[in-house]
Amino acid sequence: MLDLNKIEPEEGKLDLDLRRVNYDLDDKSHLRYGDWVTFKSHSSKKVRISRPESPRGENSDRQPQDADYPSLSYELESEILARFPRWEYWKLSLVNKRCSMLLKSGEIFEIRKENGFKEPSVYMLASGETNWWTFDREFKSRRKIPDLPSDVCFTFGDKESLCAGTHLLVSGREIDGLVIWRFELATNCWYKGPSMVNPRCLFASATCGTSVFVAGGVGIMANSEVYDTAEKYNPDSRSWDLLPRMKRKRKLCSGCYMDKKFYVIGGRNENGELTCGEFFDEGKNKWELIPDMLKDDPVLTCHSPPLIAVVNNELYSLEASSNQLKLYMKKTNTWKMLGQVPVRADSNRGWGIAFKSLGNELLVIGAASSSASYSGNSMAIYTCCPDPDVIELQWKPLDSGRNRLSSFILNCSVMVA
Repeated sequence: MLDLNKIEPEEGKLDLDLRRVNYDLDDKSHLRYGDWVTFKSHSSKKVRISRPESPRGENSDRQPQDADYPSLSYELESEILARFPRWEYWKLSLVNKRCSMLLKSGEIFEIRKENGFKEPSVYMLASGETNWWTFDREFKSRRKIPDLPSDVCFTFGDKESLCAGTHLLVSGREIDGLVIWRFELATNCWYKGPSMVNPRCLFASATCGTSVFVAGGVGIMANSEVYDTAEKYNPDSRSWDLLPRMKRKRKLCSGCYMDKKFYVIGGRNENGELTCGEFFDEGKNKWELIPDMLKDDPVLTCHSPPLIAVVNNELYSLEASSNQLKLYMKKTNTWKMLGQVPVRADSNRGWGIAFKSLGNELLVIGAASSSASYSGNSMAIYTCCPDPDVIELQWKPLDSGRNRLSSFILNCSVMVA
């Protein structure tokens, strides 16, 4: 059952200050009806949940009576539960039917969104695994999500993943063609669809709030042309809407969301490698080209799409040939070197590396460049708070212990909800 005394909400996230609150749980709970729980929140202290001492010097042996405390309204109960760490939400289904429905209906995530609560978690599929795993932000805990009920072709084929709100979308090929499987956090289940208007692979994607953009790519037919089409996914309606066409056809490109615009960078088409980028301005409903955005990038045969991530509205790139981290200088359309990252992106020309934004940090996962912290073929996990003005960034290793998977990452997406 849900142990309220062991839950540690995030620092500074709890606005309520409730004292001597009666929390009505069912009889299966370890808490007795009428037990006190105190919620305290201060900007300088971590939020905690504890039992207070008996008030006004009353005998601590006195058993509370039901009439002593008012019941907690459903609305207030929902507000409290929404402030618990999202990583603990799977326990809500064990409390009672009310809490289980609060989770499965998605209502608790709507409350979090309305109150501005955001908590990232990482979804990952590593080489040698058939199951997806989800990790908390610190990579201290992991959980295996339910098996994806696809066919063998999809399971062992190339896939692409993206997150939209509380949906994890995985695109790949089944025997009958390109499909998308959707994992919904609220129900902890996989669902098939919805398919894109123009099903594609090798495309660029970027998350914006609860929506996600995709652009470019190619169909699965051997002679399929490279796409210049783009779409936007709405998780509320579970549907895709077409956007205006890009300026260039491109596949094996990368996407990001920055300055309230959807950027598509790099890639290739029938004319070869593309060094230009472009962005979609949703307000103007049009694309604009950025010439020579990657003009100084060394081009390698069979390299991965550009490894890019946006933190604090700044664009960073991991150069696969040199393991160098670079910052995009928007005003001059140039890149600034920020030193090497602690993983080997060059060993497979950028393939198998996860390079993502994790809140206000950069996250990189792959084979360690040094064996000092990681041994064997297990994945090395590092984060850093990028600062454009420092000479050398300080990367922090996250010791995931038994949670490590293979160092070759097939798919990785960050869900913020």
